[in-house]
Amino acid sequence: MSSKRSKIQLQKSRRSRVRAKISGTLERPRLSIFRSLKGTYAQIIDDVGMKTLVSASNKDVKGKMKKTEAAEKIGEVLADKAMKKGITKVVFDRSHYRFHGRVKALADAARKKGLQF
Repeated sequence: MSSKRSKIQLQKSRRSRVRAKISGTLERPRLSIFRSLKGTYAQIIDDVGMKTLVSASNKDVKGKMKKTEAAEKIGEVLADKAMKKGITKVVFDRSHYRFHGRVKALADAARKKGLQF
């Protein structure tokens, strides 16, 4: 047997390592991000009540643009929806992704619109 771990196994261990340190509550829910090849998805989750409070994705953004630009728009849309529901503070969950590119663009845009994390 090979002792090398697959890419998916490494991602799962990184994801669990990040998630072990953070949890969303009703006062400070978790902002979770998922990237796919075609889109970027973000949701604000209350882990205690096990509910998704707000979500945004490429479907909420109209027009043809690059993935990073779309991520910025998604961050703005998510922050606007969160503000309407009275959510101002969140815990940022980058999952197993590095904090650059689409993840960073989404986070920075959400911060500019008023979300605190």
